Amino acid sequence: MDTFKHQSFFQDIKSRELHGYRVKRRPYISDESSDFNQIGAVAIDHNGFTPPPIAVSFCNKNSHIVAVTDEGGYLSLFNTRVQIPSSSTHLQNAGVFNENFAIYRKAKVSEWVAHDNAIFDVCWIKEDTNILTASGDQSIKVWDAQGKQCVRALMGHTGSVKSICPHPTNHDIIVSGSRDGSFALWDLRCSDSSSENLCIPSIATVDEAHSSPSRRRTRRGKASSVSITSILYLKDELSIASAGAVDSVIKFWDTRNIKCPVIQACPHPDASIQKAQRFHGVSSLSQDLNGAFISASCMDSRQKKRTVKTFKGCKIESFFVKSAISPDAAHILSGSSDGNAYVWQVNKPLEDPVMLKGHDGEVTALDWCTSETGKAATSSDDFTVSCREI
Repeated sequence: MDTFKHQSFFQDIKSRELHGYRVKRRPYISDESSDFNQIGAVAIDHNGFTPPPIAVSFCNKNSHIVAVTDEGGYLSLFNTRVQIPSSSTHLQNAGVFNENFAIYRKAKVSEWVAHDNAIFDVCWIKEDTNILTASGDQSIKVWDAQGKQCVRALMGHTGSVKSICPHPTNHDIIVSGSRDGSFALWDLRCSDSSSENLCIPSIATVDEAHSSPSRRRTRRGKASSVSITSILYLKDELSIASAGAVDSVIKFWDTRNIKCPVIQACPHPDASIQKAQRFHGVSSLSQDLNGAFISASCMDSRQKKRTVKTFKGCKIESFFVKSAISPDAAHILSGSSDGNAYVWQVNKPLEDPVMLKGHDGEVTALDWCTSETGKAATSSDDFTVSCREI
């Protein structure tokens, strides 16, 4: 996993010098002796239907509420303040279904079928009044969180939508990345005057964003492009970062001239290695609240140009395994294919990470809470979502 310095963060540095951090900083975790308070775990269960969770997202203000999406197309909201069991095993498999079911029902605030396919990404926007979902049905939907009603549908991708991210200050602007190899910009204000029409077309699209020129020449129209695995709207409010499934490259785009990337962070050239091994791509990107760092979960161990810190210890064997840098840029939390989560101190990249146990399957999606320092959620193929104080 690599961390990249933001290329346009000088204003953030100046702001920090004048006003300090916008987030509350906490003491660094100690080594193996850290005692993490697991708040509890909930099982994903829809009246006996138990799809694995795929994405999680904390409310920005109501930090006790976490949104969870799953392979079945459900969007569920949970209250993490309810005293739920700390066991992370699936309720039925743990043999405590009857005992814990009432507690589980109290923790679940609401749920509904948001898509007819898996939901790969979710995030809150507009003072937590709306929720964005990105799905394998090739659409992005905007939901009224209170009324559970779809208020907008963003249509145009021709493959599963893998990643979404709102503009840092204007949540009417959305960027999305798709398995079709493109990323697109959307403006929620650009809608038909008719209330009957909820669909919004993109305002800009970059096709084959991570395909090499030779691939475009030889395979155009014959095969799918390199999938976009993760997309970020950066804190400078002008730049977009994108990652692909094959090329191990992170690209940076200027929205004022979006057709060509301005910067690429790619593996150091080594002809002998390149012939012997293929690149495996990047599973996720994240940034801290001030935009000083970008972290990337890499499925190979190659050191990349412009890398300032590298963190090792987890196993990223699928694109479902994600990582995220904490809002205060102090820690990095990552899932892992070995069934654990891992935490590193950003300022101590050479030290071994702290292992967080509690799941019985591959630890996949996760999220940091922006308003409660140190609070995080992890999801797993064991059909559960676990909340912790780190």
